[in-house]
Amino acid sequence: MIGNYINSECVPVTSGRDLPVTDPATGKVIDQVGLSSVADTEQAIASAEAAWPAWAQMTPLNRSRILFRFKALLEQNMDELATLISREHGKVHSDALGELTRGLEVVEFACGIPHLQKGEHSRNVGTDVDSHSMLMPLGVCAGITPFNFPVMVPMWMFPIALATGNTFVLKPSEKNPSAALRLAELLTQAGLPPGVFNVVQGDKESVDVLLSDPRVKAVSFVGSTPIAEYIYAQGSAHGKRVQALGGAKNHLVVMPDADLDQTVNALMGAAFGAAGERCMAISVAVAIGDEVADKLAEKLTARIRELRVGPGYGQSVENEMGPLITDDHMKRVSSYIDQGEAEGATLLVDGRDYQVPGFENGYYVGGTLFDHVTPEMTIYREEIFGPVLSMLRARSLEEALTLINAHEFGNGTAIFTADGEAARRFSDKVEVGMVGVNVPIPVPMAFHSFGGWKRSLFGPLHMHGSDGVRFFTRMKTITTRWPKNQQQQADFVMPTMK
Repeated sequence: MIGNYINSECVPVTSGRDLPVTDPATGKVIDQVGLSSVADTEQAIASAEAAWPAWAQMTPLNRSRILFRFKALLEQNMDELATLISREHGKVHSDALGELTRGLEVVEFACGIPHLQKGEHSRNVGTDVDSHSMLMPLGVCAGITPFNFPVMVPMWMFPIALATGNTFVLKPSEKNPSAALRLAELLTQAGLPPGVFNVVQGDKESVDVLLSDPRVKAVSFVGSTPIAEYIYAQGSAHGKRVQALGGAKNHLVVMPDADLDQTVNALMGAAFGAAGERCMAISVAVAIGDEVADKLAEKLTARIRELRVGPGYGQSVENEMGPLITDDHMKRVSSYIDQGEAEGATLLVDGRDYQVPGFENGYYVGGTLFDHVTPEMTIYREEIFGPVLSMLRARSLEEALTLINAHEFGNGTAIFTADGEAARRFSDKVEVGMVGVNVPIPVPMAFHSFGGWKRSLFGPLHMHGSDGVRFFTRMKTITTRWPKNQQQQADFVMPTMK
């Protein structure tokens, strides 16, 4: 039974509730995960609260040294962690290594906290008066993370939270809970004091405790838009600082001058990598002009039919795409394909009922391609979160911009073109938080910040980078005067500096 990690120890869940953990490649149950009770969750919060004063007082340099040791341990255990991700999530091993690398980059960024947490100083803001600011930790912070990146998304959060002097409670997805426990063990091995980092397995019962308990000062979340909206509303109502990243419908615009072979290669990886279970996956290709669209459809159709689909681990020749996370999610994605057909889209490649020899009970959907999709169709409006690529046709870049800007989501987008002026106009005018120019998945590096616009983000601050430091700290400004033995008279007007 997979349980919690509290005060640097593995702790069993006491609720008596649990769920199966399955291997998506085979459909077999490989473990059970406990679902924490209110009391279990409160125990983790209490542990984090008790550890906070000493951790906050530790110098940023010494906190950084623990993170440096954690980084080294991550590098030593990359293959083990990637196998764990592949086994519980289903993504192929090399993709799991990529996830770890992107998470590791945030740890590297957080190791620079002695510089990043420096405040500002102004001498003589008035005669003999100085002002300086300090970025202070908040206290106990919480992260609620999704199944699709069981290592990377938590590491968008807790390295910066810990580096800035906060303690942390992580609630990972119950679908693949083991990686979070391994991260906790490595943090302890790196020298993190007991209680500074805790893991609570659970469902909505645990989430609601994290959102309402006054000891939790900030909540960071990644998941679907309906849940992100709930997290933001409930956490904010209880006086917490909240950043909640939601869903996406990411468009890639193909201009007439784009290198189509390069574009197809980019689309294949961006649409079908991790079986499309990425918030930054490209799920819509917008071709400018019918000639471009026809050629693109032909090239994509041929490539998708050649996709190597199968287990994410244990293969002599690695597959390009693994299974979906659960049987329910496989059925949900297949129902979207049904809906696309029913609403009149042209189904060029059908991934339903995909069979992998020897793994017939796995949760597989093959690469799927629709053409002649229109904005009112369900497969265009809603996030599918699977290996389904929709093609739309636009007559001009301006029409494509209008299309993208009208969508409720604004997470990521890209344009493929050789025209610098078109790329600049697109980048300036598109109402999306992250933009790629000849880059299909424009996830910023750790020293920049990650986040979308519109209903892809609730809250003012993005993740990692400078916004991450701001989210996990609050500013205190100190104004100082040292008197020179003169008496100050009472002054009843608004103070001004002279």
